[in-house]
Amino acid sequence: MRCLSVRRSVAVMAAAGVVGVAGCSAGSTPASSGDAATLVVATAGEPEALNPLLNYGVDGASLIFDGLVAREGNNNLVGGLARETPAVSADGRTVTARLREGVRFHDGAPLTSADVVFTYQAVLDPKVDSTLRSDLDMLAAVEAPDPATVVFRLKHPYAPFLQRLTLGIVPAKALAGQDINKAAFNRAPVGTGPYRVQSWTPGDRLVLKANEAYHGGEPSNATVVVAFVADDNVRAQRLRAGEFDAAELPPKLAAGFDAGGHRVQKTPTADYRGVMLPMGGPITGDLAIRQALNVAVDRSAMVAGVLGGAGEPAFGPVPPSSPFAEPSIVGRPGADPVAAAAVLDAAGWAPGPDGVRGRDGRRAAFTLMYPASDSLRKELALAFTADAKKVGIAVTPQGLTWDAITPRMRNDALIMGWGTPYDPDFVSYKLFGSAFAGKGFFNPGFYKSPAVDQALQTGRGSVDPATRKAAYATFQKQLAADVPWVFLTYLQHTYVVRDTIVGVVPRVEPHEHDVANSLWWNINTWTKKR
Repeated sequence: MRCLSVRRSVAVMAAAGVVGVAGCSAGSTPASSGDAATLVVATAGEPEALNPLLNYGVDGASLIFDGLVAREGNNNLVGGLARETPAVSADGRTVTARLREGVRFHDGAPLTSADVVFTYQAVLDPKVDSTLRSDLDMLAAVEAPDPATVVFRLKHPYAPFLQRLTLGIVPAKALAGQDINKAAFNRAPVGTGPYRVQSWTPGDRLVLKANEAYHGGEPSNATVVVAFVADDNVRAQRLRAGEFDAAELPPKLAAGFDAGGHRVQKTPTADYRGVMLPMGGPITGDLAIRQALNVAVDRSAMVAGVLGGAGEPAFGPVPPSSPFAEPSIVGRPGADPVAAAAVLDAAGWAPGPDGVRGRDGRRAAFTLMYPASDSLRKELALAFTADAKKVGIAVTPQGLTWDAITPRMRNDALIMGWGTPYDPDFVSYKLFGSAFAGKGFFNPGFYKSPAVDQALQTGRGSVDPATRKAAYATFQKQLAADVPWVFLTYLQHTYVVRDTIVGVVPRVEPHEHDVANSLWWNINTWTKKR
């Protein structure tokens, strides 16, 4: 989840004493964005490790690694390290990939099927701290019948398995026999991607050098610098000062750059924001409270005001652009305070003298946390608070660091973000499945529903499109009835790009989009006009 990397970035920067107005000291300014051979981009989040086995760039476009498959600008799968999209057997339980010839890692070692086998076996190793293990729990074996062939054998059919093959491949010889969780490779990795790592300064920057022998063609630029700047306003200031060629900014901050040497790029996404409501909380655990909040929020106003029009109302975790989206769950985009009041009245939540409703001596009041450095989530929290107040629910917004937020998620509500355009199994299986309750940022509110568990399992375990569609319809309807989240908006990711940059190709983005999967997913083909 992106918020994990943001949390680490803030913590490291604070420890280094560089979280200030300038973002980092004058001596640590990235290479000039005026250098035609260097591109400098800025993002809020910083990865905890540059190792795909430890969750870096698992959906591809990591710049440093390649998967067996890659995604084009329309997110369709094509061959990556595999010569073509791997073949799936008729029963859906065997997948065969044939590797490209002549691919080498950054250190010159040849890629073989043994590296692919090692990569996937390492993810499945319980000693490796990978959150990807449950994503691959259908995998029974990975075999290498010859140096150029990999065969995956599945315990059962898993419809989106090819989508999982974007995972970056690591060299077996660099990690075999090591404690992968603590390996030096995590900070100085070796991949097959268009760029190799030159240096990584925590809390400041990642410097990448072109892989001149890249199998997809030598990059058009010699150096890419990724600057880590957690604070939105600081990132905007440094962009305006000319430090960056491209940066992601919240819509309101981005709007000020739509002239004078820059252009604003609005990118479609499956990235939603919502309020996670802990199911065990004395107030948020009450279904009537959750139902009332769901109809009390003015999503249209949030899109127009907070997002500056760069988004759309959200009512569930499957984006409207997905063929699996269930139209029956879409509600009124504006607020319906009359309906909210009726739900609360029927449940015995009566207005108090101060306007806050109460029942059995308990006030309808709770805390809503948000990451203090995220200006967009702060504004959404304030808008949600104002809408809740109108129906007699007192919400106290509280901006905190991620370290302070984490231990409180079981009891306090939180503005969260997730979402993926690739398959409804991705994210939702962990975020709403009861088996993952309380496991970090997956299902932190302890939502449990047998109907949802069954629907999610059916959706991932069937290759029949009609069966999958029916399963995900059931999932979305049950979620809408239980309201463990109040979904607010889908975002458009907004970037500011210098108008001298050529080759930008936006594509539908997931929630996680910092170094990997951002607008610069194809930065190896970007150039600067002279």
